[in-house]
Amino acid sequence: MNAIVLGFSESAAAAAGLARQLDLPCGIVAVHHFPDQESLVRVPRSAETVILYRSLDDPNAKLIELIFAAEAARDGGARRVILIVPYLAYMRQDMAFLHGEAVSQRIIGRLIAQHFDAVMTVDPHLHRVASLQEVVPGIAAVSLSAAPLLAGLIDRAKAPIIIGPDSESRQWTQSIAGPLGLDMLVGRKERRGDRQVELAIDGLEQVRGRPAILVDDVISSGMTLIAAASLLRDAGASHIEVLATHCLASEDDLVAIRENGVNRIQTTDSVAGPTASVSIAPLLADALIAEGLGTKGLT
Repeated sequence: MNAIVLGFSESAAAAAGLARQLDLPCGIVAVHHFPDQESLVRVPRSAETVILYRSLDDPNAKLIELIFAAEAARDGGARRVILIVPYLAYMRQDMAFLHGEAVSQRIIGRLIAQHFDAVMTVDPHLHRVASLQEVVPGIAAVSLSAAPLLAGLIDRAKAPIIIGPDSESRQWTQSIAGPLGLDMLVGRKERRGDRQVELAIDGLEQVRGRPAILVDDVISSGMTLIAAASLLRDAGASHIEVLATHCLASEDDLVAIRENGVNRIQTTDSVAGPTASVSIAPLLADALIAEGLGTKGLT
């Protein structure tokens, strides 16, 4: 089998975990930054199929370095380069809300399609398009859900109530609460800036004396979770936890979330950090094989 998984310094452990699941060798892409912040990228070795693994938190430099790595792999003989990007940035801006705005979702999707033969991600922030395939045209584009992994962390016997902090979280709330047969509520949010939100949740009286679990796809600044936790605490929730796929929040943001009544925060390891407690390697490996992009598809 002529294939390899290549990660970067910050994704080395996750890339190695995926490589073990696929029974493939793993290497680390070397990146050097010059004083002017240009990047020099070197792949340790190439193969007929190269699986590049990197999340796009702090995306600008990372995206350029991924493209450099893909081209270096092709120069080394790769016939197929697959991008595993557990967190896919720039998906929120799917239309021009104000005149003159760039539609980043469309631009990044086309850029990925130009340089990779397939892309796989987890819980991308898509709302006005039906599928990732619409965003990334012309190549295999696979979107996975971490909801079953997160649902596995919930003790159903404690009868927690599942809370989606806003309408955009409804799909994750339903996909977790539904299979477990748990009650759910979904809030309404009005955003007044990157770090200022107003939130309302109908039916809050149901949380009194019960554990509440907030679920969402992404923790960014944490301000939405702080607003939701405040409402849940005031409504008498006995315990408040957060489950999310991706955590982009800083240490200070996480401290603020906990100081506002959240007892525990758990996320997948799509982005490395202190809340990353669930490995997505088995999810990715199974999907790669099912899509013909993993071990069975490489033999």
